[in-house]
Amino acid sequence: MCMKSEYSILHLLIPGPRSPRNDIDIYLQPLIDEVKLLWDSRVETYDASRNQNFQMWATLMWTINDFPAYVMLSGWSTKGKFACPCCNYGTNSRYVKHSQKMCYMDHRVFLPMDHPWRSKKDLSMEKLNLGLLHLS
Repeated sequence: MCMKSEYSILHLLIPGPRSPRNDIDIYLQPLIDEVKLLWDSRVETYDASRNQNFQMWATLMWTINDFPAYVMLSGWSTKGKFACPCCNYGTNSRYVKHSQKMCYMDHRVFLPMDHPWRSKKDLSMEKLNLGLLHLS
């Protein structure tokens, strides 16, 4: 009974070599519709351990994905000036013109306060002249 299509749940989506890009919603829409239904109108569900029914709500709490999938799901770009999804518009980045790349500073803020790298003065951005910095 549990293997019938009406009892299956889409729980893993691996697009393969031909990614759906912006059309990912076509694959996720059935899942979203079902979760919304389960949240809005509770479903009577049988608990085999207690031998009784209960009202169940369901929700999608999180997704686990890599950065390319994060771009498809959220619409937030993980490239360029605001690449950090945690910092968003507060991303501290500068363009290094000679290497034509973005340089991301303040990445040490995520380290614990007592971490030795937090106090390394030779890693501070004040000492770097980004106009002359060349990354190979």
